[in-house]
Amino acid sequence: MRRHRSPVLAAFLALVAAAFGLAVASPAQAAGTLPCDIYASGGTPCVAAHSTTRALFGAYSGRLYQVTRASDGAAHDIGTLAAGGYADAGDQDAFCNGTTCRITRIYDQTTRHNDLSIAPDGGAGSGDRGADASEIAVTAGGHKVYAVWVSPGVGYRYNGVASGVAVNGQSEGVYMVASGTHVNSDCCFDYGNAESTPYDTGNGHMDAVSIATTCYFAPCQGSGPWIEADMENGMFQGGNGSNPNPGNNSAFVTAVLKNNGQTTYALKGGNSQSGGLSTWWNGSLPTDKQGYKPMHQEGGIILGIGGDNSNRNRGTWFEGAMVAGYPTDASENAVQANVVGVGYGGQTNVPNGPAGTITGPGGKCVDVAADDTGANGAGVQLWDCQNYAEDQHWTHFPDNSLRTLNRCLDINGNGTANNTQVELYDCNGVGGQKWIQQADGSLRNPQSGRCLDSPSGATGNGTRLQIYDCNGSAAQKFAVNGGGVTAAPGGKCVDVAADDSGTNQTAVQLWDCQTYAADQHWFHQSNGSLRTLGRCLDINGNGTANNTQVELYDCNGVGGQVWQQQADGSLKNPQSGRCLDSPNGATANGTRLQIYDCNGNAAQKFALS
Repeated sequence: MRRHRSPVLAAFLALVAAAFGLAVASPAQAAGTLPCDIYASGGTPCVAAHSTTRALFGAYSGRLYQVTRASDGAAHDIGTLAAGGYADAGDQDAFCNGTTCRITRIYDQTTRHNDLSIAPDGGAGSGDRGADASEIAVTAGGHKVYAVWVSPGVGYRYNGVASGVAVNGQSEGVYMVASGTHVNSDCCFDYGNAESTPYDTGNGHMDAVSIATTCYFAPCQGSGPWIEADMENGMFQGGNGSNPNPGNNSAFVTAVLKNNGQTTYALKGGNSQSGGLSTWWNGSLPTDKQGYKPMHQEGGIILGIGGDNSNRNRGTWFEGAMVAGYPTDASENAVQANVVGVGYGGQTNVPNGPAGTITGPGGKCVDVAADDTGANGAGVQLWDCQNYAEDQHWTHFPDNSLRTLNRCLDINGNGTANNTQVELYDCNGVGGQKWIQQADGSLRNPQSGRCLDSPSGATGNGTRLQIYDCNGSAAQKFAVNGGGVTAAPGGKCVDVAADDSGTNQTAVQLWDCQTYAADQHWFHQSNGSLRTLGRCLDINGNGTANNTQVELYDCNGVGGQVWQQQADGSLKNPQSGRCLDSPNGATANGTRLQIYDCNGNAAQKFALS
């Protein structure tokens, strides 16, 4: 936990609601009988079980997934808080603090060690990257947990024949919990059985469940998303492909596929937060095409991609398992009831936490070229804002870097001259990766003394950004909507008490800097206010006297919410004529901040990023 306050659970729920904009579900305790226990009792044991959010066996207390830091390449395993419990997101936060991390492995919770690693090159896509480990947080059982945010180019695979997974017409089942709102129609957001090598080897060589807006075999009812079976060379909604159904578009969707490998398959779907499963198909395998009856599965496992590494789709993924044998309806219904009991909560289609868009000229967003691939040297440009686009969500770090896709906004060649273009590049601490938000709305690079700029004020999609002499024009207005940290005395950061709950009159204090904490990222608005968690840094009672404490409060435009950065590094409130101050220069965690006569000492050094 970031801080030790009571009640902890209430703080977590408030954190998610306020800081991440999530809908909070009632707390749910991890049950002793979890999905893989249910399947085993029905005679169809799990042969692969993967999740970044929780254990899928009641007795499991091992590793869930591995994260790798960008700063030093160190890897760290994230486990459960307790046997049969939820993921220890706090462990991830502590390990990744001050840098970014990718999810580099998702561990199999069975004893078969069918772990998923970052997928290699394939017949329809180059080698993948791991998901940004902190791209999206939700709640499960009242706990903050992280999901797998799949953008184009993100994907995982067990390459080879996984132990116990169906091959050559054997029966099997698979379920996953994924977003029904972060979806697309390209290929392929899959989880399940695939080729043993990343190449298309023909009809019937895959048996994976998918949720997408792919209408592969018309007609399709509505616009989806639909739960589909990817059996290679077709996304089947039922029968020979077409089976009109209204689809599943809830924030959390349980998607279920089972296949006896010889004659029959079934597709089911439901809302992972409430209710039961709907059966969308239960009948014959495809008959109008060769290769599906019987099946020819190869026993590989994929997540977020197609069998040939088609990696152009997107989605948000939470958990899933594969079983040997053809599961009973009773087992699947019990698994759905268990999933509902988790109490998954939150928005699943928008990156959250401290990341935010950078809006620029023409209302466009600062974007990375090449659709989220994020290679070194990728151009940084303007593009229409897309709330699902990972490469449009930037985090302002304490070192004044702006990061997305685990890399930094960088000036080409560390240059300083007018018209030098900007790009994405590995974070390395050079001066060309420092950006400070100015009061006039510009982003200044201190090394060059120049500002981020759209050439000649262009606003078209694809406009490549550059640096240029700071001039206050519209071409240089770039609002860092996720905000940035405010460096404070003692190397601490300006922080909101109560674990990000952010209610009116919540204390504003000093705390160790935490790059994952939304309440430490402040946006300096054009009216001089500093905003986080949807509220403003405010002087209690709009006071002006020495020692008046500051707090968080609804933004209302009063004088006690205006703050001006001074040349000496202080933050002055013009109405009172006094500066933000740490009493007697204290630097301990939890030190409540106040206003006091501006005096230029260390207790009043608060640098906006």
